[in-house]
Amino acid sequence: MSESKSKLERWEHRLKQIFDEIDAEFEAEGIYRKFRRHPNRPPAFATSNRENDGLFDLGAAFTVGIGSRHGPGYVVQARIATLDNVPPETQESFEVDVVRRLKQRLPAAFPGVELHVNRDGPVYKIHGDLSLGTL
Repeated sequence: MSESKSKLERWEHRLKQIFDEIDAEFEAEGIYRKFRRHPNRPPAFATSNRENDGLFDLGAAFTVGIGSRHGPGYVVQARIATLDNVPPETQESFEVDVVRRLKQRLPAAFPGVELHVNRDGPVYKIHGDLSLGTL
């Protein structure tokens, strides 16, 4: 990543890399093969952005945390990109698996930074030290 990028851009790039790795794992494992990829989405690994292809759409969006018990952070976005019916229990299991993998990777991607992933109402949120440190 170029030094001309801001600390925020570098931080978010690292976070996106984690989600791209998790996405690739899900595609390779084929755990959710019973669902058909949305017809408007190219096959896995067909675009330069993992969020736009394959069966999974993973990422995070910053929120200032108004009304949140965890304050500001990144809301985890995890969906199976299909027109098929995804039962609520399957969606919940999928989100739990995404969060588990995310928690495993955060310490290596952000060494020395205290980050947490917890349920915040109906969503999961990455929160903690968002100061951008020495990126």
